[in-house]
Amino acid sequence: MADGGSSVSQTIDGGDSHDIQSLLSSSERDFLVRNNGDQSLSSPMPDAAVLNAAKVENRTAGTSNRQFRPANRQGGTNFDNRRKNKPRPHCDYCDRDGHFRATCYKLHGFPPKQVESPAHQANQSISLPKSDETSMVKINSLKGKKIGLYFSASWCGPCRRFTPTLVEVYNELSPTSDFEVIFVSRDKDDTSFNEYFSKMPWLAIPFSDSETRDHLNALFKVRGIPNLVLLDDNGKVSSDGGVRLIKEYGTEGYPFTTEKIKELKEREEIAKREQSLKSVLVTHSRDYVVSSDGKKVPVAELEGKTVGLYFSASSYKASTDFTPKLVEVYEKLKDKGENFEIVLISLDDDEESFKKDLGSMPWLALPCKDKNCQKLVLYFELSTLPTVVIIGPDGKTLHSNVAETIEEHGIEAFPFTPEKFVELAAIVKAREEAQTLESVLVSRDQDFVIAKDGSQIPVSDLVGKNILLYFSAHWCPPCRAFLPKLIEAYHKIKAKDEAFEVVFISSDKDQSSFNDFFSGMPWLALPFGDARKASLSRKFKVRGIPMLIAIGPTGRTVSLEARDMIASHGADAYPFTEETLKELEKKYDEMAKGWPEKLKHALHEEHELVLSRHRNYYCGGCNEEGHTWAFYCNKCEFHLHPKCALEENKETKEDEAKEQNPTKEGWKCDGDVCKKA
Repeated sequence: MADGGSSVSQTIDGGDSHDIQSLLSSSERDFLVRNNGDQSLSSPMPDAAVLNAAKVENRTAGTSNRQFRPANRQGGTNFDNRRKNKPRPHCDYCDRDGHFRATCYKLHGFPPKQVESPAHQANQSISLPKSDETSMVKINSLKGKKIGLYFSASWCGPCRRFTPTLVEVYNELSPTSDFEVIFVSRDKDDTSFNEYFSKMPWLAIPFSDSETRDHLNALFKVRGIPNLVLLDDNGKVSSDGGVRLIKEYGTEGYPFTTEKIKELKEREEIAKREQSLKSVLVTHSRDYVVSSDGKKVPVAELEGKTVGLYFSASSYKASTDFTPKLVEVYEKLKDKGENFEIVLISLDDDEESFKKDLGSMPWLALPCKDKNCQKLVLYFELSTLPTVVIIGPDGKTLHSNVAETIEEHGIEAFPFTPEKFVELAAIVKAREEAQTLESVLVSRDQDFVIAKDGSQIPVSDLVGKNILLYFSAHWCPPCRAFLPKLIEAYHKIKAKDEAFEVVFISSDKDQSSFNDFFSGMPWLALPFGDARKASLSRKFKVRGIPMLIAIGPTGRTVSLEARDMIASHGADAYPFTEETLKELEKKYDEMAKGWPEKLKHALHEEHELVLSRHRNYYCGGCNEEGHTWAFYCNKCEFHLHPKCALEENKETKEDEAKEQNPTKEGWKCDGDVCKKA
């Protein structure tokens, strides 16, 4: 499993005890290596889950409007379902063997390369890193110690972000505890290993001992990095979610036993029930926040106010785009005399950037690189940037994120109470019921879209038609992959209904890219750089591309999920209503009647494949995209088209029948009857 994505509930109290000597040694080696050189590391970067959320949101490469996944959900080597005599798919982005096209496509927007896995490569003889700054440590000296097996790699961004945090915890624990960390590298070469290991103060399996490293990877079922498996002093696994524990509890979590984590979680639950502004913002060494001019402001002065905790990072466009809107709302509320304050929780690790940004903001902040910033990320279960958490006058959390509400409603959202959100929901409902195509696409004198030849088409000419708003960009691989399917559906729909049109809304970086991409489309578009794009993205909460919004003949929104409907059903999804979708569901239920619920297949002999519903996937047999039904292995994320699975199944049964009932030459057998050919 991907440790970074593990929850604390995955902490386990059980499993076999491992003899450390046999676990970590080989026939040629009874030692580990320690780096004795300079282990200076840059300060920890912002939390991986939040950074990845923001990165995905900014690049918007093939994500739908859903909660973001943590960045350190990197894949580790999977030793299952190897195809006979064939190289397996191997994704350089997540270092995962057997990471099939559907998974990579879903996570990164592109499939894995077909390369030989590390397990297919010959083992090298054991050798030490060529450095005067390493020393050997006998494995038997670790008996009785608590061990952390750290699966990591220099190429992995989430690993590089987590390693400084682990170094800090390790250095604090080392003088007073029997805690040791052992680096199990997933690097590609010894040069990368040596450079990465030179910044670590702990032990490592020699890079040349790939057999032991691969064995540990398989033994502990490491499916993602960074991953930290924690063993107690008897060699028993106390947690396979060490990354999460280190991030959430730091040295407080030591010795990372079930009992200790349970105690800390109970303490957290009590703290949440008794939450106050002080418990959120004050630490044992700091009882203040800072202003833009560097002055210290006691947290006590904020008590009794409505406080917005603004989680932001200056390196992310979504944050920098939102800040001016928040400044406008903040200043208007202050001018009205409202008892409101904002505290910036910066996820930047560069002090100069922090000072520059805070200097342009009218509110307060936690100090740069304050440890409480990362704790608050976990405490409020942050999943995206920007986020504005609202703390009420009583110190309790009123709302987990009002950023979108502020963008849509401005100061009308204040004071962000449940009652206010009921009012806003009624306003939104009334607005949606009154929505027309002009209210969506017309803004002041911008009342047109453009054709391929650059001519202006009045929005009024589109009134009464079914419209798809197509948010996309040339730089986005999933957009380019989806475009042919949309073009095919477009021509089929237009052939039976002229009252249909698509409007391309570009996220391209420049006019040239826009022109190049638009030239291959048979429909209309907003001009490149049109200001309406930003308001439409806010209105429809576009968090990923490609995205298709279906607008009906009345001008009301019919569906926000038209992209999935086209991908799954093509032109049959038209006109994208709930009724059409229900009819298609019935059709596909009928299609599956008579198919086996489970089957075995030569392409995946390890496990049975179960018939199940999937929106989109890539077939492990023909490598083509599929949808709706697949024969699927949940353990290995392996899909087969029903046609691929059932055709071979049919052939296998026919072959078995022939073997059992060989046909005499000149005769043809059909069921229970044989006739002369």
